[in-house]
This record gives sequence, structure tokens and C-alpha cells, in this order.
Amino acid sequence: MSPFRYLCVFAALGMTLLSSCSSPHGQPRQGSETVAPNEVLAFGTLYAENCAGCHGAQGRGGAAIALADPVFLAIVDDTTIRRTATGGVRGTPMPAFAQSAGGMLTDKQIDALVRGIRSWAKPDALRGVTLPSFTAQAAGDPQRGAEVYRTYCASCHGADGRGGKATSIVDGSYLALVSDQELRLNVILGRPAQGAPDWRGDIPGRPLSEQEVSDVVAWLASQRLAIPGQPYPSSASKRAAGGIQ
Repeated sequence: MSPFRYLCVFAALGMTLLSSCSSPHGQPRQGSETVAPNEVLAFGTLYAENCAGCHGAQGRGGAAIALADPVFLAIVDDTTIRRTATGGVRGTPMPAFAQSAGGMLTDKQIDALVRGIRSWAKPDALRGVTLPSFTAQAAGDPQRGAEVYRTYCASCHGADGRGGKATSIVDGSYLALVSDQELRLNVILGRPAQGAPDWRGDIPGRPLSEQEVSDVVAWLASQRLAIPGQPYPSSASKRAAGGIQ
């Protein structure tokens, strides 16, 4: 090997040794560190790992309501979103996510989720629209609610609520898994992605009033069975009378 080639080899080796000394042995390179789960603050990651399974990608809805729905974000404040994410909703599938309530997320992560969900809001989408309130302003009446149901809901969910063009909304298992507040949200928000209109769309030009929303929720709540999973009351009566074998 010529002296010149020896010089080239030694020069290359020297450069390799110098570059290897830029990072101390045993230390990770900059940017290669794995972030601890309790230090993740990226909204996209937190939402995908904790919320999307029920509320859908980008908050578009799924088994649970669409968090990116403009109506939802217009009637629900940050305090309510934070309280729900922190402690969940007892008696429903919505779990507590905050460490202080037995979950896995820190307060900073809960705050990041709240900010991210709020960032989906589109204030101009509901300009000039009178919105129902998130919580009932007056107690609902089940008897009035039965009439509201017949007027606005029966054409899809059936005369008795047990299904028609749409699914049953008096199923014992369903009612056992939703709170009255969630029933109210379902009436107000609908499920547009599944063809279920919001409180404005059942009868064009005739949205449900604040009181009618409360009344139909009271009627739905009155259909809950004492022991979920048991037959509908009318079915049980027929069995007792020998009408159904």
C-alpha cells in the first residue's frame, strides 16, 4: 500500500474516532430518548390513546358522543369537560382518567386534553341559534314527555320506543348504562353521522324547546327497569297471563 493510501486510511480512522467522541459512551443521542408515559402532553397522542376508542378519531363520535360536535362544544364549558375526564361518570362506561381518581393521567395531561378538545370548537357555526342548556333548567314531566316522544321520536324509534327504522331507546341494558345527563345530550346532539338529527331536525322548523327536551328525557328515564336485563314490563305481564310461551 502506498504512503498516500496509508495517510488516507489514518485520516478516515481519525475522523471516525473524533465523531464517536461527540456522544459519551452509554448516553442516548439527542432526540432518541423515550418520553415517560406521564410526561406525554401531545394532545393527538393523549386523545388517540385514551378517548378515540369511544369518541372516535378526531372527536367524530363512535360508541359515545362526538366531542368535536359544534353543539356539544357550545353548550359544555371547560370545567365540565375537565370534571368528566378527571372523575368519569359513575354508573356508565365513562371511566376516571385522572391519577387523583384512580386513572393514569396527570393533571397536566387532563389540561392538555381539555385544551385540545376545545380547539375543535367552531363558534360561527351556531351564530344566531338558540341552544338548549347543557343541564335541565326545570324538572321534566314524564307524561308530557310521552307526548313529546310520540311527536318527535316515534317515527324512527317506534311507537313504544323499542325500535323501528332506528334502534330501541328503551332497552333495559342501554338505559342502565346511560345517565340522565347523557340522555339529554343524546336528545340535543343526535347522532348526525348515523342519520339521527339533533334537537332541531326531527320536525323541520320546529325544534324541541328547552322544556320538551327535559320532558322527553324524563319519559326515557322512567322506562328504566329496576333490574336491567329483565323483559319489558308488558312482555312480563303477557308471560304471566300465558300469552307468550
